[in-house]
Amino acid sequence: MFLGLAKMRGYILYSDVANALGRLGWNRYTSVMMKLAQNILLNLPPELSHNAAINGLNAMGQLPGPVRPLEGKKVAFLGRELANPIGLAAGLDKDAQAVLGLAKVGFGFVEVGTVTPKPQPGNPKPRLFRLKEHSALINRMGFNNQGVDAMAGRLERVRQSGRISGTLIGVNLGKNKDTPLESATDDYLIGMTRLYALADYFTLNLSSPNTPGLRQLQHGGALAELLGRVKEAQQRLANGRSVVPVLLKVAPDLDDEDIDSIATALAASEIEGLIATNTTLERHAVQGHVHADEAGGLSGAPLTQKSADVVRKFRAKLPANMPIVGVGGISTPDNAVAMLAAGANVLQIYSSFIYKGPNLVQKLVNGTANPK
Repeated sequence: MFLGLAKMRGYILYSDVANALGRLGWNRYTSVMMKLAQNILLNLPPELSHNAAINGLNAMGQLPGPVRPLEGKKVAFLGRELANPIGLAAGLDKDAQAVLGLAKVGFGFVEVGTVTPKPQPGNPKPRLFRLKEHSALINRMGFNNQGVDAMAGRLERVRQSGRISGTLIGVNLGKNKDTPLESATDDYLIGMTRLYALADYFTLNLSSPNTPGLRQLQHGGALAELLGRVKEAQQRLANGRSVVPVLLKVAPDLDDEDIDSIATALAASEIEGLIATNTTLERHAVQGHVHADEAGGLSGAPLTQKSADVVRKFRAKLPANMPIVGVGGISTPDNAVAMLAAGANVLQIYSSFIYKGPNLVQKLVNGTANPK
């Protein structure tokens, strides 16, 4: 996996190896080489490793060969049929730089972003921390991205290539840090408008803990107003064509009253789906770790039960035909099956993909197709 194109601060990532594998027969060598690259990446500083991985996935996408999802348990999602229920959560490919490579890994759907209207650098470094003993990450990235126009250009090239076959591409939308909270909806509408013809669905990210005040938009009148304006824009942008579905991504740090309120707003607005959950601010599961007190959102194995519980509660409150994307702490086939049993229709992974690499996708596809 993740064999990059260039020197990065003295680390050489060998795209020549990737090209050789393509000539010799990629499938025969994929598993071994991905595991080797994964071990190398996990010994680099976290953000350097992340950037190298994106470069490597981009290189992988340029190799000859099919760009299609792995065949597994077929599932209906947002009016489409997915070849398997395993997706990539937003946060890895923030700028849609590696869509083809990620599709080659075999995901049923890939979510890029979070993207904001204007480019922004995100929060000061260091801002990404590994908690290896807990198979977890803490990040306070702060929606670092190159802006909506840069993403649009890349997605246009992906679509024009005609190489994507069966893999849905979702776009996770956020607001710029310097946009006042009362104007946040405008930022989400800018993203929708610019990318409407390029996305298979949109996600409204109101739950990142790393943009000041953002989680306030998950509640009460602020949420109802935002969802109402988004639905109006969605219909206007469709202009007689197929409507691009919109999902809401929520935090795991919600009490029962919050869940009731959000579920009511979702049903009233007729938003097409829910993603549960984002990262948590809780730290009890990682207390004592050297990075436990770092500011930011915790993801990975500590969220396995917490996220499943949130999904279960939302499933009981939402209309039966509203899909839920379950995400948080899914690192084994058993985790995946349990999240589906909690009420999720499809799944996303992120932290476990960082720690276990692309081979995990095949395991999860097989595990959900043939549960024990």
